[in-house]
Amino acid sequence: MTDPVALITVNRPDKLNAFRTQTMHELRDAVNRAVADDRVVGIVITGAGRAFCVGLDAADLAAAVDQPPRSTSEGTEGSEPPALFSYLLDVPKPVIAAVNGTCAGGGFVLAMMCDLRFASDGAAFHTVFSKRGLIAEHGTSWLLPRLIGVSRTLDLLWSSRRVEAEEAQSLGFVDRVTTSDLLVSSAVEYVVALAENTSPRSLQVIKELVHRHLDLPWPAAAVEADEAMQRSVRSDDFREGVASFMEKRPPRFERIAIEVSRDRSPTVMTGGPR
Repeated sequence: MTDPVALITVNRPDKLNAFRTQTMHELRDAVNRAVADDRVVGIVITGAGRAFCVGLDAADLAAAVDQPPRSTSEGTEGSEPPALFSYLLDVPKPVIAAVNGTCAGGGFVLAMMCDLRFASDGAAFHTVFSKRGLIAEHGTSWLLPRLIGVSRTLDLLWSSRRVEAEEAQSLGFVDRVTTSDLLVSSAVEYVVALAENTSPRSLQVIKELVHRHLDLPWPAAAVEADEAMQRSVRSDDFREGVASFMEKRPPRFERIAIEVSRDRSPTVMTGGPR
């Protein structure tokens, strides 16, 4: 981790970064450490080698055929929904997937749960589930329509077809497409720009409101946003934002760090201005 970016790499290139239980635990631990580090403004997740992540390791997938069904909730904590990587939706810092190659199955879910998706021009996306006799797993039936619409979601989930990076961008799933050699640096530069120009606390609250308001009616969402705005105008960040604008200088916003306990109860800490 370096100020202001935590770069996390899924590092099983010989297995196309397929994940096993240990991989998922290591990824979550790395994210939690980034959240707790007040140097970190944003997190970038990528894969080593020629794939981003192809989902569950083939050996584990084969073994699952003869095992009793297991709920995804076994891999979650506290009151989390039973969906892989759903905790990323609650991470109080921006999380960007830098998709460097094949992104399939559980890897598709990982990318989907991130806040933004940057892709190399050689990346490709596959939902896979219908080709394995499975359904829209791990929250895809809830989140994907909100990202790209109902009919496009049905197409991707029904067909499990290969979607190139450019098409994924046209569908609204991918936010940036760049060359492979510039992929990670472009995601890192995005976070650096956030750190230089925006309030980490504002980023946190904006993410919380956007996700909460997906399920709220407009009047309730407007009231909640107004209450959050009233709190923000009383904050040190607002005073610093106005002062930096008037003084024509870069803002010096306070960084944030949040310790996440096993029961998902956050302990908020603040770092000094950077």
